[in-house]
Formats: sequence, structure tokens, C-alpha cells
Amino acid sequence: MSPATTRRSAKPDQICAAAVDQARAAIEDDRVGPYVGVVAEGDRVVTHFFECTIRGYRGWRWAVTMARAPRSRRPTVSETVLLPGEEALLAPPWVPWHERLQPGDLGVGDLLPPRADDERLVPAYIQSDDPAVEEVAFELGLGRARVMSRAGRLETAQRWYESDHGPSAPISVAAPASARCGLCGFYLPIAGSLRQMFGVCGNRFAPDDGRVVSADHGCGAHSEVAVEAVTHVEELPTVFDDGEVEPVDQP
Repeated sequence: MSPATTRRSAKPDQICAAAVDQARAAIEDDRVGPYVGVVAEGDRVVTHFFECTIRGYRGWRWAVTMARAPRSRRPTVSETVLLPGEEALLAPPWVPWHERLQPGDLGVGDLLPPRADDERLVPAYIQSDDPAVEEVAFELGLGRARVMSRAGRLETAQRWYESDHGPSAPISVAAPASARCGLCGFYLPIAGSLRQMFGVCGNRFAPDDGRVVSADHGCGAHSEVAVEAVTHVEELPTVFDDGEVEPVDQP
């Protein structure tokens, strides 16, 4: 049993418990409903509860805590507060913005700075004072302050692979077994460590045009897909034999 439960199981102080009108008057709001009851908080300390009639606060209760000094017969108001009851309407638990945000929530003009402890990013190349080193760094694309960490790349690869642009997508399953993106002429491999598994589709007639696809993804717009040729059959001309014509008399 918790300490709070132990205190509230005690018998309320009679003098503080009888000060219901004083407790009601301490609530500086005219939306106070019927009296609910009193609970002992400790020695010579009680809390009176009143129903709340404010619209939108169904199940909430006004709570007024009263206390008195030893040998004193005049209780005083300690605090007043509005508390939720067992059937109160409560707001959902607060969730940090970086956990509430979902893919697609970012709109035009919105800013989405990464968290300072974002595990997907790690410090990248630090600028050098050697022009030759900087020239090589520029060629290698090392001009960014941070790059994706290994954990960030693995998370991204897993998300891409399980998406509609991976091997399990319906269009990929329905495509010929040989029509895989990694063998397609329109497949543009991306740079970096994900190059072996992912690229971008460059076929404007394909549904994945401009999107990242896995090398084992596929579709019917593969550059090497072939339709089985239909053999053309030439029909012989119709021949009439006049010697087999039987004359028929007309009535």
C-alpha cells in the first residue's frame, strides 16, 4: 500500500470536514455543482470535492484542501484545484513532436530540423586548409557537415526494401522473373554504400519513374523484356473449278 493510500484511509478531521461552506466559498468560480465528499489527507488536513459544471469538463471535480493548526478550531484553505475524476474526459498523453511526425506531414514552407541526438546522422568531413585536399573532397562530395550513420543507412535500406518499390510489391511479383531492375537499362544506381542494392528508375513509362527501387524489384517496362512474336500465316487464294459447276434451271 502506498503512503498516499495510507493517509487517505485515516478518519477525516471533524473540524476541517465540517467546513463545507467555507470550502465552497474558496472556489472563485460560479460553476460549482453539488458537494461530492471529503477525503482525509493527513492529520488535520482534508480535501473537499464538488462537482464541476463547466462545459467540456464532464467528470471533473473542484478540490479544496483545508487544514488547521494543532489546538486551533479555525480551519484555513490550503489550496483549490480542478481535478479529473474517474469518468473525466482527459487529453491523450503528450507525445514529442519527433514521435508524432509521420512521413508526408512536411508541407510547403515547413521546416523540419533534425534532433541534436539523431542517431541517423554523424559528423562528416572537417574542412581542411589545404586547397588540394579541398579539391579532392569536393570531387568526392564531402562538403556536408553531417552524413548518415550506419544505423541510419540500415534503417533506410530496410524501409525502402519493404516498400512498394521492393521485390514484394505486387507489380514486381507479377513481372517476369528476368525483368529485375538491376539488369534494366533504365536503372540508375545510387552512390555510396547502398549502391549495390538500390537505384533510381529512369523510365518515364514505368510506374516507379524517379523513385528509388531495389535491384531485385521489377516491372513490365524492363528494357530487355520481349513480347513473343506471332508467326504470320499466309492464306492461299480461293480457287474456283468451273468444270464442277452444276447448272440449275430457274423457274
